Amino acid sequence: MSIHISAKKGEIAKVVLQPGDPLRAQYIAENYLENAKLVSKTRGIFYYTGLYKGKEITVGASGMGFPSIGIYSFELFTEYEVDTIIRIGTCGAYNTDLKLFDILNIDKAASESTYAKYAWGIEDEILSHQGNIFNTINETAKELSLNAKAINIHSSDIFYRKDPATPEIATKYNCPAVEMEAFGLFANAQHLGKMQQLFLR
Repeated sequence: MSIHISAKKGEIAKVVLQPGDPLRAQYIAENYLENAKLVSKTRGIFYYTGLYKGKEITVGASGMGFPSIGIYSFELFTEYEVDTIIRIGTCGAYNTDLKLFDILNIDKAASESTYAKYAWGIEDEILSHQGNIFNTINETAKELSLNAKAINIHSSDIFYRKDPATPEIATKYNCPAVEMEAFGLFANAQHLGKMQQLFLR
């Protein structure tokens, strides 16, 4: 058990799917996992472990923003020895090239945030996915005849802003969409030498 996750050691799988919303985690567990067991509900953040096609999987929420996903992903990686976190969630589009329900597989996350700098001494403003999950998702999507678009994403600390223009950093790194967690997850994974990926709709 960690500070923010009440599951016992051995109750969290090596692979974790991490939506932002606890109710989405509950829905995924109840509709896609066999023998799903609620292993943590501290602070109303649900984590379930069960089987998907015979493979043990945990699904649990990250909450919103870098501080929240930073805490949960760090504890999963360090306290529960999770190997891979696949963040599944939603994002906002900066242009009309992206359509509702497009499937996005994130290559790199760019951010103005100081999270990576002050947490781990990582000075870069754009971070890459870690490990081979990015390629696995692309290959699996192809096998299933799904069009997964590989893009860069803008990870922002801000949901509401005065200026409606596309932020400069999003233009600089060709980020057609924005969300609030990828940069924090990528930073933790890079620091700890773990695998992660962001998969959005």
